[in-house]
Amino acid sequence: MTLLRSFLLFVVAALAEIGGAWLIWQGVRDHRGVLWIGAGVVALGAYGFIATLQPDANFGRILAAYGGIFVAGSLAWGMAVDKFQPDRWDIIGAAICLLGVAVIMYAPRT
Repeated sequence: MTLLRSFLLFVVAALAEIGGAWLIWQGVRDHRGVLWIGAGVVALGAYGFIATLQPDANFGRILAAYGGIFVAGSLAWGMAVDKFQPDRWDIIGAAICLLGVAVIMYAPRT
């Protein structure tokens, strides 16, 4: 159950952070306005709170592992929302990052 909770929290955190950054990007670069920017700021703030819910108590470990989730999630967001087509190097890099997440978060520790 702890593993499933951790995984789901990483997914929700990724949606909040990547979505928040995307909203700000849209608000500034695509001139969609202050409401988009404000929504992005709220989503980024939510990400900060979501990260604290991870079962592991080590800030550095959680944020380091989340970095790998962010890399893969950003490519997935780009594919789903902006019709971005990653090349093989993007996919290989994301897979390496996710392997790093697994090692950092879920390796057996004493």
